[in-house]
Amino acid sequence: MATTRDTRTVMIVDSEPAQQRFLAALVSRGGWRSVVAGDTDTALAKLGTQEGMALDAVLVDQGTPGMDMAEFVAELRRWRPALPLIVITMRNGVEVAVGAMRAGASDFVQKPIAPDRLLEALDRIVSTSGPQGELRPLTEKLRAPLAFEEIIGSSPNFRSALAIAAKAARARVPVMINGRPGTGKEVFARAIHSASPRARGALVMVDCSAVSPGLIGSGLFGHERGAFAGAFDRQVGRLVQADGGSVIIDHVECIPLETQAKLVEFLSSGEVQMIGGSIRQSVDVRIIATSTSPLEKLIEAGHFREDLYYALSSAQFTLPSLSERRGDVGPLTRHLLARIGGLPGMGPIGVTDDALRLLAAYAWPGNVRQLQDVLFRAAVNSATDVLTSADFRAIEATLGGGSPSGEGEIAINGEAIGVTLYLPDGNLRPLEEIEADVIRLAIGHYRGRMSEVARRLGIGRSTLYRKLSDLGIDTAA
Repeated sequence: MATTRDTRTVMIVDSEPAQQRFLAALVSRGGWRSVVAGDTDTALAKLGTQEGMALDAVLVDQGTPGMDMAEFVAELRRWRPALPLIVITMRNGVEVAVGAMRAGASDFVQKPIAPDRLLEALDRIVSTSGPQGELRPLTEKLRAPLAFEEIIGSSPNFRSALAIAAKAARARVPVMINGRPGTGKEVFARAIHSASPRARGALVMVDCSAVSPGLIGSGLFGHERGAFAGAFDRQVGRLVQADGGSVIIDHVECIPLETQAKLVEFLSSGEVQMIGGSIRQSVDVRIIATSTSPLEKLIEAGHFREDLYYALSSAQFTLPSLSERRGDVGPLTRHLLARIGGLPGMGPIGVTDDALRLLAAYAWPGNVRQLQDVLFRAAVNSATDVLTSADFRAIEATLGGGSPSGEGEIAINGEAIGVTLYLPDGNLRPLEEIEADVIRLAIGHYRGRMSEVARRLGIGRSTLYRKLSDLGIDTAA
């Protein structure tokens, strides 16, 4: 198998000539050479040729004539067990992706294909230096809109962020969401829109990290034909497309200074002027911005405008990393498995206490997104409908070969998945601390539905709120 970037070869399995040319041109940007097969039988026949033996990866479209996709993947695995394979699915093709991955596919991408995402997926599946096994990231997000009551977390810093988000949803002001990659910024942004008076309006997302800096401005504001080299047609911007709704500006820190100035002007006037145009159009849209970088440092370095920072930060909060709220790993795991189990082609999935101990011990550098990816891969590949520590061998190896042990409790370094009763010296913890843990656990387990929390704890709602105040537990409910 080839090892250097400029000699890597991918087989494109697709019956449409235009799509073949598009994918070949796309992968060539990443230094890949491509060979083409128009159907699955031809693809399998090519495996035994000299050209086929030099392959580093396979890229197959779900609509390719021939075998069922899962059957094709399984057959390819029979002949070339170690050859990485990515399946291209339709936007609603989760069931195809699940079947293909169960048969041995390495990853999947959805149409419409984002060029940078596909190249990243190809680079990742042939890399031996990154995470392996169930820790290998998925390229696609398993998106599902969540209401605030479905967002899981009982740690004080997380509930504080949730409270600010819920309050901001009811207002009309811009919102700034900070947090490391994978902490759930997009989930919160979508929940804010869904809980706002604009919920019936459009929700448009602009990922500034996936667009050339020179094109971010035209993407947001639109452009007239001939406004710049390559502007062959008039294009309406995302701000106008979202009139009456919301725009999520992901990775706002990537916006160049010239476009930042136009955004400040828009936030002040509510008017959009296309690049190369002279007409100003009034637009009613709420901006929800997200950032993975501390904007204050970028302001000091002269890379981000201070007036834009303040214009976007009428409501602002930071989402904590999963390692900062390790007590939420257990409830989050059960919640994510319930959602994964509801995907087409999946079914109910349980998880054992030893697996939860293992998951809670891991640092989760990719945060909630990484946890979801790991659970999805484990659920797809598991031979049973209950995940155990045996389904997380890569995590076990990372932790040194074993999961933490404990009799009658699930506690990792003082962070409880359940409720820890004893102090390290063997004495019981104070009743007030145990009670606070029980309430936090109940809030996370019942997804913030306070009436249900009170009923299950056997106390009145007013009593519950009094205890929350006495114990210093912050909640958005």
